[in-house]
Amino acid sequence: MQYLIYIGENSKTIEHFSKMSDGIFCATSSCTKATKLIDSIKERDEISLLYEQRTLQIDLADITYLKKKYPRIYIILVTEALEKEEALKYLKAGISNTISSLADKESIRFLSEYVDKRKLSASKREQNVSIQTFKLPLWKRIFDIIFSCTALICLSPLLVLTALAIRLESKGSIIYKSKRVGSNYQIFDFLKFRSMYTNADKRLRDLNALNQYQIEETLQDFGKEDRTALEEEIVLVSDDFVISEHDYINQKSQEKKNAFMKLENDPRITKVGHIIRKYSIDELPQLINILKGDMSIVGNRPLPLYEAELLTSDEYIDRFMAPAGLTGLWQVEKRGESGKLSAEERKQLDIHYAKKFSFWLDIKIIFKTLTAFIQKEDV
Repeated sequence: MQYLIYIGENSKTIEHFSKMSDGIFCATSSCTKATKLIDSIKERDEISLLYEQRTLQIDLADITYLKKKYPRIYIILVTEALEKEEALKYLKAGISNTISSLADKESIRFLSEYVDKRKLSASKREQNVSIQTFKLPLWKRIFDIIFSCTALICLSPLLVLTALAIRLESKGSIIYKSKRVGSNYQIFDFLKFRSMYTNADKRLRDLNALNQYQIEETLQDFGKEDRTALEEEIVLVSDDFVISEHDYINQKSQEKKNAFMKLENDPRITKVGHIIRKYSIDELPQLINILKGDMSIVGNRPLPLYEAELLTSDEYIDRFMAPAGLTGLWQVEKRGESGKLSAEERKQLDIHYAKKFSFWLDIKIIFKTLTAFIQKEDV
């Protein structure tokens, strides 16, 4: 049984939603009273909150509090229209959707169906996590320890010289740490020699046009006339647009096709960075990750959080059911200008390795990697 909880004091809106709702409808006048009501309900996944738009500052404080306290509850803003700047603020606070105070029964039913699908999807993901887990074979762990220890000892002079060169050229830490997602969606600190100027990651959005995997997309930006037509149906709000549920699904589908981020001729890279990237020296600190057990010598490259977030559907989950690796199948398949890999090709090679990896395949990939250190382009 679904619960529809309205937070607000508009008696006409309360009466309207009570008639339109097929589930249990409750109305409270404040955020404090709503939390007491929510705490008394065991089936939190069945709850949808209808928050009446009032004063922006108060609304944002209430919504932020509710989202932090109940991160899985679906919060809908009851409003007739939103300016783009307001929409962005509400979105960041935790609003997932908007609805008109005069929404018809079909719109309310559509909302209920969406919450049901959302609950079912979450349940499937939990089942997949509990059932589909990857365990590193003993032979692979032993090989990783022996290989990484030997490599660290033999390469120690190169590691020291690289560290000195980085420190002499620019300020900042020698080792760059970033959160990455590896086997079983486990997050760990991924180590690399710093090859960029400090705070370079903050410029990533500005340089999105250089992305090799960029797919041109058109987001429909509704004007006032179009927005009026949407007032009586459920819409979604985002950074710079108001968009219907159907168009939003299409947009997210395009984003999944373009999950990987890679820049060509990246201007954020230092002079030393160009050299150590060209010869893959910047990757050597990952030998420490391997020794710790975060990664393996051969496997699927661990992804940044923003990339991994787009690969959680059933069709791509297999790429995380494999070891995270220093090198892997797609790295040695094509290299440089003679053969750029598309994002989809990368994902399919990752999935192929997850299903077919073996000792001899790992040895083959390692030997191919040794001949692929010198890249034909600066990526």
